[in-house]
Amino acid sequence: MKRSPLFCGILVLLALISLPLQASPAIEKIQSLLAKPNVLCGRFDQKKKLNGLKSPLSSSGRFCVVAEKGVLWRTLSPFPNTVRLTRNEITQTQGDRVAMRLDASQEPTVRMINNVLFSLLSGDLAQLESLFEVDARTQGNKWNVALKAREPALAKAIGSISLDGGIYVKNIVITESSGDRTSIVFSEIKTGKGAMKPEESSQL
Repeated sequence: MKRSPLFCGILVLLALISLPLQASPAIEKIQSLLAKPNVLCGRFDQKKKLNGLKSPLSSSGRFCVVAEKGVLWRTLSPFPNTVRLTRNEITQTQGDRVAMRLDASQEPTVRMINNVLFSLLSGDLAQLESLFEVDARTQGNKWNVALKAREPALAKAIGSISLDGGIYVKNIVITESSGDRTSIVFSEIKTGKGAMKPEESSQL
């Protein structure tokens, strides 16, 4: 599996994570702006700019974040691919074939990865303060946040992350130390009952 820079960075960090810090006033303000639905689904459009390539690599699909259950990330174009994160495992499937599975009983970092990715997608910035230095700004009902890894190992793996949005996270940009850059735009957000498609409900 070609793992995302965020995924790789979290694996590198392993046991270096400290206890969550008390949220700063700016983070608390952003938290008050963010909606916190039990089920949140929508579309993502991702572009990855690699050094040496003129054109970025593009993909798109759907994602769902379900409280207390996990995250479903379904790439639909250019090639179908699904990553499912639950409390106990991370699974990547391509069609009916399981390409990768990490079990929490064998890989203790699975729970950690789940928590961080869930926090990132749902905008739970207070949890992210244990991993990153957070520079947060608000203007009316809009906000933006820059994350800089606290630990050198994580900083080397992923560089920096920026997020912005309103009641939901709208954009995430991950800049790797190599200069590669991944941008993700979220749209068509739906929440609550009916947000998930039947085939998504069966996977989480």
